Amino acid sequence: MSCEGANPIGHERQQTSNSSSITQFLLLPFTDTRELQLLHFWHFLGIYLTALLGNGLIITTIAWDQHLHTPMYFFLLNLALFDMGSISTIVPKSMINSLWDSRAISYSGCAAQLFSFAFLITAVYCLLTVMLYDRYVAICKPLHYGTLLGSRACVHMAAAAWPTGFLNALLHRANTFSLPLCKGNALGQFFCEIPHILKLSSSHSHLRELGLLVVSVFFDLWCFVFIVVSYVQILRAVLKIPSEQGRHKAFSTCLPHLAVVSLFLSTVMFAYLKPPSISSPSLDLLVSVLYSVVSPAVNPLIYSMRNQELKESIRKVISWVFVNTDQLSITVHK
Repeated sequence: MSCEGANPIGHERQQTSNSSSITQFLLLPFTDTRELQLLHFWHFLGIYLTALLGNGLIITTIAWDQHLHTPMYFFLLNLALFDMGSISTIVPKSMINSLWDSRAISYSGCAAQLFSFAFLITAVYCLLTVMLYDRYVAICKPLHYGTLLGSRACVHMAAAAWPTGFLNALLHRANTFSLPLCKGNALGQFFCEIPHILKLSSSHSHLRELGLLVVSVFFDLWCFVFIVVSYVQILRAVLKIPSEQGRHKAFSTCLPHLAVVSLFLSTVMFAYLKPPSISSPSLDLLVSVLYSVVSPAVNPLIYSMRNQELKESIRKVISWVFVNTDQLSITVHK
């Protein structure tokens, strides 16, 4: 399928009849002002280090503390791994471009970024659905918790997120980069994302992506319906608890998950389903930053804020690190 009839669209865009002739893409810059580019670099650096530190602490604490070797924390450990991966896929390249006043990303780098982000964002969605099932069983079927969520079942459910994300990303990556790109190489996003690459192809080429999109929509819709129905069941079960303290304690275990899911789904759904009439480059950029950068950074804070057990374990890990660092320093000076 060729790109006949494509018209030139400015000096920054390459015209091509085949996507293989494109050697690089141009990402959307946050600003053209040098001072603001450096400010963007420092902001993203702070967010990135916060995400690495927060998720790293979650992973280390859960792995270190035997008391946290439960299904809920096992799933949280996996979520922290995916969050670290997703933000590392996007933010470093954006920081480098801002630091060096560049917009370019290589063709292979763009393909790798698209694949990695699609893989990780799908895996996060799967894992959030699994984490809700854990809370549903704990509150609605507490007597069957040990049977339904044994160690083998937890491993299987968490592991299912990996091949699901991988297959989804592989299919979309292969299909997207097989399309002829007729409309240059300038993307309307600060990272390589499927919808913005599809905009560079001819309109009739989109039919090839339609089948995959339908499958993805059915999968996303199934997860969304499961989440909504599960929360309705959880709310009913909580309201039946006689004591107010018991109701508060039961529902408080779901609040972090509800906050994370709400932030993730609201921003993603708004980004992909909003009507074109309210779309603008600045709004699109803000929403994409929320679900791709801010969400992985704040998830550890959300999960640890109301979880006293996790906060106490994190304090023990930090104290242990500082004590051993001081002992090592004393030994070295001796």
